[in-house]
Amino acid sequence: MKDLTRYARQGILDLKAYVPGKPVEEVQDELGLTEIIKLASNETPLGPSPMAVAAAVQEMQNIHFYPEGPCTWLRRDLARRLAIADDMISFSNGADNIIVLITAAFINQGDEVVIADPSFFGYLTYTKVMGGTPILVDLKNWAHDLATMSEKVGPKTKLVFVCNPNNPTGTIVRKAELDDFVARLPEHVILVLDEAYLEFVSDRDSRDGLDYIKQGRNVISVRTFSKICGLAGLRIGYALAAREFIAALNRVREPFPVSRVAQAAARAALDDQDYRIRVLANNEVGKSYFARAFDRLGLPFAPSQTNFVFVDLQRDSQEVFRALLKMGVIIRPGSIWNCPTCARITIGTPEQNRRFIHALEDCLRTSPRTTGTT
Repeated sequence: MKDLTRYARQGILDLKAYVPGKPVEEVQDELGLTEIIKLASNETPLGPSPMAVAAAVQEMQNIHFYPEGPCTWLRRDLARRLAIADDMISFSNGADNIIVLITAAFINQGDEVVIADPSFFGYLTYTKVMGGTPILVDLKNWAHDLATMSEKVGPKTKLVFVCNPNNPTGTIVRKAELDDFVARLPEHVILVLDEAYLEFVSDRDSRDGLDYIKQGRNVISVRTFSKICGLAGLRIGYALAAREFIAALNRVREPFPVSRVAQAAARAALDDQDYRIRVLANNEVGKSYFARAFDRLGLPFAPSQTNFVFVDLQRDSQEVFRALLKMGVIIRPGSIWNCPTCARITIGTPEQNRRFIHALEDCLRTSPRTTGTT
């Protein structure tokens, strides 16, 4: 047996491999179930944009050609919508890969990176892979503690990650608080605003990262077509930033990061406003339903501005996860974020949401209550 410590890159053996939400196919194979609902990975429950599907099918005729690397036509389409220059946008195969590019382009050995905890796993993982030093700051009342994060910024700080809305809690940072935080950042620091769930935000007391970019601030906004457009399986995300930062990202990206099919689907999805309206309407109905159900069950939950809800089950969430699995319901237990009694629940269709709550009620009746994390 080989001693991996002799071969592996320094620091990566301290990392835990990412474990995604359990796939439907895996549950079918393990338990022999046929009717399964997955509320674990924040995927859109209404399926993909119909216009995107049509464009993807048409583009399949051209997959013997390499993709157009810089995503020129998609960049131009998006730039017009956002009223920015097209050289202020860079695409890659998913928002998580944009995070990889950011850490690869800007982190030097020993650079410090300030990160909220818990938040998206990639910030910590890729910081360590690139030789950076993560500085973790606990959430406060489910949300980013920007005051403490600001205190942790020092001469060695290179990046600060703020997931807004935050994954896994679904909370946002208020306008005034974020404005003050940005104003305090030294010139040598880049703020990375992960806005993967931006389109789901209904609270007007929130800030769009593009505002800061247009002001010339050192801000990179990370966004995706996975959530609001239902294109998670095609892997397409993008960064918005000053052209100098985008040029740095383009120096470390792959030659052909986004497939032809994904580019075609994304261009079509930008025009499918009816689909977006349906997705948002379904999400608001489901979010209200979960709020009423969790209140009735006496389960604390974070105020969500996303397509999921982070709830304290006040029980071992792994046990609840396994029990729900046997009933054909997949959720995301909180152990991955060191929140053992919590779970992240994707908002599904009304029927899926009702099925989950009914199954959860059965689990709660048979599972002993433990001390929560709230």
